[in-house]
Amino acid sequence: MVIQTLTSETYPPDVDDAERKRLIEVIKDWAVANGLTVRPPPSLLAAEADPDGVLATNVPVTLFPSPFPRVCFQQAKAVQKAYNELYAKNLSLGLFRSDYMVHKDTTDSSSIPIVKQVEFNTIASSFGGLSSQTCSLHRFLSDTEYPYLKQPGGHARFDLPSNHSIKGLAGGMKAAFEAYGKSDLGLETCVIFLVQGGERNVFDQRHLEYALRSSTSPRIPVFRLPYSEILQRTRISDTPKRQLLYRLPSNPDKEFEVAVIYMRSGYDPSDYPDASAWEARYHLERSGAIKCPTVLTQLAGAKKVQQVLATPKLDPNSPSELSRFVPEDTQAWKDLWATFTNIYPMDDSEPGLEARKLALDPEQCKRYVLKPQREGGGNNCYKTSIPPFLKNLPATHWKSYILMELITPPPVSNIILRNGKLEQGGVICELGVYGTCVWDQGTGNVLHNEEAGYLLRTKGDQSEEGGVAAGFGCMDSCNLV
Repeated sequence: MVIQTLTSETYPPDVDDAERKRLIEVIKDWAVANGLTVRPPPSLLAAEADPDGVLATNVPVTLFPSPFPRVCFQQAKAVQKAYNELYAKNLSLGLFRSDYMVHKDTTDSSSIPIVKQVEFNTIASSFGGLSSQTCSLHRFLSDTEYPYLKQPGGHARFDLPSNHSIKGLAGGMKAAFEAYGKSDLGLETCVIFLVQGGERNVFDQRHLEYALRSSTSPRIPVFRLPYSEILQRTRISDTPKRQLLYRLPSNPDKEFEVAVIYMRSGYDPSDYPDASAWEARYHLERSGAIKCPTVLTQLAGAKKVQQVLATPKLDPNSPSELSRFVPEDTQAWKDLWATFTNIYPMDDSEPGLEARKLALDPEQCKRYVLKPQREGGGNNCYKTSIPPFLKNLPATHWKSYILMELITPPPVSNIILRNGKLEQGGVICELGVYGTCVWDQGTGNVLHNEEAGYLLRTKGDQSEEGGVAAGFGCMDSCNLV
């Protein structure tokens, strides 16, 4: 069955060589001038060519904002607060991102499109800084460049929603900082960004840092700490509150009390190369600092938890797994449930054994993606690659995966600028909605709960992975239709 496209025959506009050259020049300069940048990838520049890390390049980005159904955009934003509360743990900070793709029932021509959840991110939910800048770029182009294109499609009116992801995510960190309170030790309190060594996506993080530092009431010192230096730079006070104390490497006499730890590392196996790395994580967990996230919240973002929450009721008289956390007679439950797609375990339970049959069937497998409990992109197995992958994997390891039904979005066309070159054709868009939450499990109080802007990532329709940092996708913004 033919799926109705979201783009007309004139979108994106048919720009000629001179217009392409002009747009490339404008986008490259605007991106560098406004921090829509990353460190150059190895495919563009060998590491030894820039040993001091002084170079930057524009992030891969679309030339035009991609059409996105207004009803789906509104649905995804409206459900974010319910997701925030669903995943909140202890007195901790959650900077979450719930990722969706548009789904339309191809068997019913009158059905409206809805969003279905791809995954829920509870750690290092990236690109909030660059997403806001991408929206600003497309707004700038719609004012200064698109009106002068020769092809009529460029003169169309664009409906570009505002995006406050930088302000929203920084606001969540500020709320946690204030919830921590003043130091009992008489020290100045601070926020730590826990980062990976050689981080290419540093400017995305810097936008959040600068927004947080701009706060004057209260003043919020922010420091970047490589994960490998946790034990070297911090200690835990010998007090009942176990305050985490941090010394500046540039001035070891100056000590701060850490109010909030924002983790942009600690999600990948490579972050834990030895026993000392695990000791460092335990060191942070046992401290009194507010963690973003705690180990519990990080584990709550595993694909297995997503699969369990999406499990339908096997017995009409028994509660669903989701209703253990959100009452089934509430609007929040209905909104959350509407975003779930079919996800199956790969264990030896009855549903798991049925899922194994689907995954191994050479025809049925084309409708699914096999996902491990990993973050960061590039780890999934798709369609006909699933049977041979499983046959080469010990059956005892299968239960660590989940099988998800593929979401098939309506076709969209666009042009991507990547490493100075243009790629034009069909694309697939994935919407991420950010949320911030500070929750006190002891009292049951939600101290802060806000939707915090959005991210639109786009990839070529022949690509199965979508991570921008992993080199698969690009930054985009929504043109609501």
